[in-house]
Amino acid sequence: MTGDTARPRTADPELACPIAPVVDIVFSRWTTPILWALNEYGRQRFVELERRLTTITPKVLTQRLRQLERDGLVVRTYHPEVPPRVEYEISELGRSLAPLFATLADWSTANLGKVDQARLDYDAQARAGSRRS
Repeated sequence: MTGDTARPRTADPELACPIAPVVDIVFSRWTTPILWALNEYGRQRFVELERRLTTITPKVLTQRLRQLERDGLVVRTYHPEVPPRVEYEISELGRSLAPLFATLADWSTANLGKVDQARLDYDAQARAGSRRS
């Protein structure tokens, strides 16, 4: 050993990156669009969310809403009427993510063009490299 503190070769991803659990919760497919829609447009019925998120299937929307409710990010309210009515809204915990989403929206406005250009440059280099081999 050289005096450096020995580091284990395998580490718990949550210890290596403390935001990993947040990324798993918030940024899984469909979670962000659902939270965004509820934050932007307020309380909505299932069919309203389905209309806003045009490519999501009812099954997946149901699964994601249940998971978001379980995680405390969405509140489901059942109204025992005829016919029954169910509404979803973002919780205070979910609303606390708004600054994060705003920062990400600002970042995407400033940088997605650069990401697109980097991809084009990379793909052009890859094509040029494959022609030489």
